[in-house]
Amino acid sequence: MARFSAWSVFKNGLSGQQSWGRQWRDPEPQKQYDVVIVGAGLHGLATAYYLAKNHGVKNIAVLEKGWLGGGNAGRNTTIVRSNYFMPGNRQFYEHSLQLWENLSHDLNYNVMFSQRAHISLLHSPSAMDAAARRYNTMRLSGTPAEIWGLDQLKKAVPHLNYGPDARFPIIGAAVQQRAGTARHDAVAWGYARAADQHGVDIIQNCEVTGMGRTADKVSTIQTSRGVIKAKKVGLAVAGNTTRLWQMAGFSTLPIESHKLQAFVTEPLKPLLDQVVVFGVGGTHFYISQSDKGGMVFGGDLDWYKSYAQRGNLPIVQDVAECAVSILPCMGRVRLLRHWAGVMDMSMDGSPFICKTPLSNLYLNAGWNYGGFKASPASGWYFADLIANDRPHETIQHFTLQRFEQGVNIDERGAGPDPKLHG
Repeated sequence: MARFSAWSVFKNGLSGQQSWGRQWRDPEPQKQYDVVIVGAGLHGLATAYYLAKNHGVKNIAVLEKGWLGGGNAGRNTTIVRSNYFMPGNRQFYEHSLQLWENLSHDLNYNVMFSQRAHISLLHSPSAMDAAARRYNTMRLSGTPAEIWGLDQLKKAVPHLNYGPDARFPIIGAAVQQRAGTARHDAVAWGYARAADQHGVDIIQNCEVTGMGRTADKVSTIQTSRGVIKAKKVGLAVAGNTTRLWQMAGFSTLPIESHKLQAFVTEPLKPLLDQVVVFGVGGTHFYISQSDKGGMVFGGDLDWYKSYAQRGNLPIVQDVAECAVSILPCMGRVRLLRHWAGVMDMSMDGSPFICKTPLSNLYLNAGWNYGGFKASPASGWYFADLIANDRPHETIQHFTLQRFEQGVNIDERGAGPDPKLHG
C-alpha cells in the first residue's frame, strides 16, 4: 500500500481522487492465530499494531462484532491530556501524550491531533491550592503544567462567565498547554491501516459468542463466523468486558457499565480554541470546538448501570445548564445531536492492563473517562504484556489484585464508588 504524502495527495487530485485503493483488507478469519484481540476499538487496534511493530508478532487477528471503531471509539469527546497525579497514572498518561505527539507520523495518517491546551477552571482558594499541588508534582516528574491567575485566563478565553454574580465564580485555572483533541475516527482508521500493513487480520462483523477452555487456558473462541483457535487472547471491549469475562467462565469483575452522554451543537464561527473543563458543587462539564465548528461537550455519566448507547433528557438538561452557566453566549445555540458510550467504570477510577487467572487470557479494561486519551499507551503496554507475559513496571499496579492488596489508584480521591470517578 502506498504511503500518504503531499505528492500522492496532489497526484490523486489530478484524477478526481478516484485512484485511492482500500485502506485495509477485509479478510476471512483463519482457523488459528498466535494472538487474537477481541475488540476493534482504539485500544484493540493499537494493541495489534504495537504487537506487530514492536514485538514482531506476525499472526494476529482483531475481532469486532460490528464495524471498526463503531463502539466507544466513535462516541467520545476526543480530549487528550496527561494531567494525572497518582504514581503509575502519571507516567502512563505522559507516555500516552508523547505517543500522541508523533502519532500521525508514526502511522502515516493524519489523526488531527491539535495541542490547543486543556484548561481546568478553579473556583476557590482551596481548589487553587489542590491544583498547585497536583501540577507541581507533574512538573517534578517531567510534565509541563501551569497555574493561571484570572488576568491571564481572561486574556486567553475572554468570553467565559467572569461576572460577580456568576453561578460558579472563576478565580483561576490549571492549564496543560500540550493537551488538546484529536479526531476519533481518524485515529481508528490510522491504527487499522498501519496494523493491516503489518499483516494483522481485522475481521469485522465477527461477534464472539463463547469461549472454550481447558483448566487454565482459553482453547477456542466461538464467533458468528466460525470457531477460531488462539495461543493468546486479549480482551479490549470497554463496556462489554463483563459479558466477555463471563464467557471465559468467570463470575464478577470490579467493574460497572454505565453510559456517558456527549453532545454537539450546530457549527459556529471560531469561539473556543482550547478544551475547557470545570467541576464544582456537584457539576462536571467539559467543552471544545471541533474543526467543523460544532461545540462538543459532555458532563457526568448516568449513575444507573446500562448497556444503552442512547441519551436521556435529565442529562441533557444537566449538561445544558452547565454549558450556559460557564458560557452564557451558548444560550441560543441549537443542539444538533447527542449520543452515549458504554463506560467500564472501575472501583477506584483507574484501569486494568493485566494477566488473568487463565494463563493465555489478558485483560484491558476499566478505563472510566480516560479511554480515548489512553489509547496509544494502552496499546503499547498491553502489547508488551501479551508479548512478554509480564507487566511493564509502569503498569505493574494496573491489576485485578490491587484491591486485595490495598493498592487502590484513586486518582480523584472519591473512594470505592465507580459512579464518582473521572
